[in-house]
Amino acid sequence: MRAKDFDKKFDDNQSVIDDLDMSKARRPEQEQKRVNVDFPVWMIQSLDKEARRLGVTRQSIIKMWLAEKLEKLAS
Repeated sequence: MRAKDFDKKFDDNQSVIDDLDMSKARRPEQEQKRVNVDFPVWMIQSLDKEARRLGVTRQSIIKMWLAEKLEKLAS
């Protein structure tokens, strides 16, 4: 598909997702790297309680809180 046709399809609010090769899609600076962190039991229990309250996973709440802290430090 030519770029002109792709742009028109997009501009006409038509889905272009099937026209993309997502196998090579990357999110800059979003690559994942696994790390292991040991937490005390009380901290895991607190994390799980808050995660349940928010309806997210333990991993998600850890990521959210770390991201918030790092963004705050960067500004």
